[in-house]
Amino acid sequence: MRQRRHAGLLRRGARIGAVAGLALALAAIGGKPAAAAGGPTDSITRPCRIEGMPNELQCGSIKRPLNPAAPDGTQIDIHFLVVPAMARNKQPEPVLMLAGGPGQSAMAVAPIVMSRLARLNNRRDIVFIDQRGTGKSAPLQCADERDLPTPEALDAKAQLKRLETCRQDLAKLPHGDLRFYSTTIAMQDFEAVRVALGAPQWNLVGASYGTRAALEYLRLFPAQVRRTVLDGVAPPDMVLPASFSTDGQAALDAALLACEKDAICAEQFPRLRQQWAALLQSTPRTISVRHPLTGQAESFSLSREMLLRSVRLPLYSPALAAALPAAIAAASAGQFEGLMGLSSVIAGGKSSRLAMGMHFSVVCAEDVPRLAQSSDRAGADFGQADALLYAQVCQQWPRAEIAPAFYSMPATRSPVLLLSGGADPATPPRHGERAAKALAAANAKLVQHVVVPEAGHGVMGVGCMRELLFRFIDAKTDALALPLDAACVIKIPRPGAFLPVQTSQGKQS
Repeated sequence: MRQRRHAGLLRRGARIGAVAGLALALAAIGGKPAAAAGGPTDSITRPCRIEGMPNELQCGSIKRPLNPAAPDGTQIDIHFLVVPAMARNKQPEPVLMLAGGPGQSAMAVAPIVMSRLARLNNRRDIVFIDQRGTGKSAPLQCADERDLPTPEALDAKAQLKRLETCRQDLAKLPHGDLRFYSTTIAMQDFEAVRVALGAPQWNLVGASYGTRAALEYLRLFPAQVRRTVLDGVAPPDMVLPASFSTDGQAALDAALLACEKDAICAEQFPRLRQQWAALLQSTPRTISVRHPLTGQAESFSLSREMLLRSVRLPLYSPALAAALPAAIAAASAGQFEGLMGLSSVIAGGKSSRLAMGMHFSVVCAEDVPRLAQSSDRAGADFGQADALLYAQVCQQWPRAEIAPAFYSMPATRSPVLLLSGGADPATPPRHGERAAKALAAANAKLVQHVVVPEAGHGVMGVGCMRELLFRFIDAKTDALALPLDAACVIKIPRPGAFLPVQTSQGKQS
């Protein structure tokens, strides 16, 4: 019988809070982007070392006005990292990596992402910019929640209180005017960095929310973009809190269906769907578990919302989702350690922590005001809990002014490669399809949308996708960049269900 050990499962990913998994517009450049610019890379950067990166790198920063309309007002530092090309005869157009979230530090994820961009780095600089509000760029960090007790971390009411305290604390910072942390203003910062680096153009690689940022940069500065890769597409017209329920429900239903269609999984867990429905019906209920990180015994009331959040994170990765059948079956027998473990696995260092102040500044300005216009239907299980939570937080959260043009996706002038995972609970193919259609309006040959049916959130690291990414950006001409033959990746199967190992006493481990 097929068996897969669960070793290491509780040590991967990040603890989810009440808003985790998200993943995921003033037109002109404000301030004085040329003031910090005008020289080659070595005139504005200094040698530096980054944990997790073996070679010496280049770090730099430029000054930017917090409020683009007040160029002489409060200034903030936009920090960036350059991973120099290995070859001396490098290509002039760097690769710019746009991080997800919103709220993720691009510099923090550099050690993880570089393995996927290593071949491109032979002849191209790779640039990581900490978007304003993240990392070292005027950070808007709330208190770290990774070590909170499980019930407190998963409780929406408790998180509302923490976020209100965070909002009040952020407002006291010199850079704490939260109205100036929109995607559009941030992309104006990125353009100022390009000018400062002296790059004629660059190649954009965006992941999750980073795809929204890339699309906005492409809209504002189309002539400065050579190629664009969008991995897990979150277009500007996507109403995040509403789509979160719709897409999460679709991914959960697909995971349950996959077990029913797999002979071994169906034999091992013949009543999985009924067990899941019964679990939902049983809430609220008091459960006792050991904290998956500290080992401390915890007893608390498990709400419906907590239970739903316990299955959301594993859905992002098919390898983790493979453990859901066993975890759900065990929970139906009163053993919740599996579900709580999947929802509370250890964070992968700084890269997994979102700047929640920046996160809500973006979502409250760009998404929540459009909730009433959303056509997304709430998932049967997930309902409107997340949309209501965001709406509550955003009632008091200061908002940037968003130009109507922000929500448009003009036809592209340069090649765009879109990547989607069919099992993605946050940015499934339907969003990529919408973006691809808009971008290809003028020239369909400039756009390709690759869907990997059984992949989750993020496709760049799957199978041969790194090679395809290299071919796309390395191609000498636009005509040679697309189309790509993606047959090597689209047939990758969904991982089979994890089957607990039976001990000699007949217990599962």
